Amino acid sequence: MTLQQLRYLIAVAETGNITQAAEHLFVSQPSVTAAIRELEKEMNLTLFLRQNKGVTLTPDGERFLGYARKVIDEADELEETFKGLKEQKPHFTVSCQHYSFAVNAFVQLIRQFDAAQYDFTIREEQTHEIIEDVAHMKSELGILYLSYANEKILRKIFSARDLVFTELFTAKPHVFISSQHPLAGKEIITLRDLKNYPYLTYEQGVYNSFYYQEEFLDATDQKKNIRVQDRATLFNLLIGLNGYTVCSGVISHALNGDNIIAKPLKMKEQMKIGYIMRKETVLSRYGQVYLEGLQQIVGAM
Repeated sequence: MTLQQLRYLIAVAETGNITQAAEHLFVSQPSVTAAIRELEKEMNLTLFLRQNKGVTLTPDGERFLGYARKVIDEADELEETFKGLKEQKPHFTVSCQHYSFAVNAFVQLIRQFDAAQYDFTIREEQTHEIIEDVAHMKSELGILYLSYANEKILRKIFSARDLVFTELFTAKPHVFISSQHPLAGKEIITLRDLKNYPYLTYEQGVYNSFYYQEEFLDATDQKKNIRVQDRATLFNLLIGLNGYTVCSGVISHALNGDNIIAKPLKMKEQMKIGYIMRKETVLSRYGQVYLEGLQQIVGAM
């Protein structure tokens, strides 16, 4: 097994196509094919399923990929430290629900590894997409929440996809509203207070199940509902329509300004906010640093 074979493996896994991987690596397609076959033979594993339109990782391949990325990250760090080589482009991807603290940790990661080049990705996505990204190794980590209403179902889904959930913190329910909202002066807001205002939630597409919602307050029980796909639109509607959304209460004014505020919601429900990753997967150094940043931010809050 060589570092070159592992780099070829990672490129093929990321593109899902051997020809595209070869073009990205500036080598011939037969060279990549031969390297993958030799690696599979040596490890006595089938790493990819070959299909007409490309390749997909097998379950063994997904596990192997996690270790391969770890090895390559360590090798790159050795070269940077002892050879002064900085041409390697580090890769890291995280998928998350629409949490500002997840973005804050990503900012810290970029600042710590502010090299001449890098390829980092943060995806704010629908809940089902987060789970699938981590299950198929498109993302190392996925940030989401569990509650009394969705925990049983989601834990079954995690188990079926070989994922494990680790709690970061438990949050009491809050509402995000505009700082100019008629309810902004209240210390604690009730559901009765909110009944005549638009309720904003994140669209979950074809998986628009209550168990996948980012908000634990069921939209079907509210008089006025608006579904959106991104955080900027949601915040604009909070301000423009005196709308509200239900959340953890954790907000970054440094990233989002002072126009949006969080107010406690009078409910007994709680949110267990944490991260998912594949079982028996070793995080890359970038994943480890990102996770440490999350834990520091949460601790400070």
